Amino acid sequence: MESGLAALRVLVVDDNAQMRSIVGTVLAAAGIRQLHYATGGRQGLKAVAAFKPDVCYVDCEMSDVNGLDFISAVRALDTAARQLPIIMLTGHSDLTHLNAARDRGVTEFLTKPVTARTILTRLQAVIDQPRPFIDTPAYVGPDRRRRRLAGGDAPKRRRTDSTDAFEL
Repeated sequence: MESGLAALRVLVVDDNAQMRSIVGTVLAAAGIRQLHYATGGRQGLKAVAAFKPDVCYVDCEMSDVNGLDFISAVRALDTAARQLPIIMLTGHSDLTHLNAARDRGVTEFLTKPVTARTILTRLQAVIDQPRPFIDTPAYVGPDRRRRRLAGGDAPKRRRTDSTDAFEL
């Protein structure tokens, strides 16, 4: 039985063969032996069910099913794959794209051009620092809050939070 990175099952979904090769080569060099590739979002969704990956890298811009719709489809599944850590690859680093991916339930965001270091750093983040998974009618995905305030919980800002104090 394999252990560590060799036991990890990783799916790479990208319609660009060169990008699939770059990501796959870096992951294989790091010791991952169970790599599966999909040439587009539609094929990637089938691979999620058949391959049962532990982590997925997905491109944002694909012709059949784009990365955002891929994330939404995975988060809508009625299986354990719903909580699949998804690392999005994109050439767009603006706040609009970042927020769109975050709101769909992306786990990590990786801006192109990628390096071996950034590919592995994002993988390490989902393995070593997994965020709690949130499953509500309005949002499904990892907790979007990355910073933890000293002293515990974040300020109470939801309408359903009861508090006697008024925050400014």
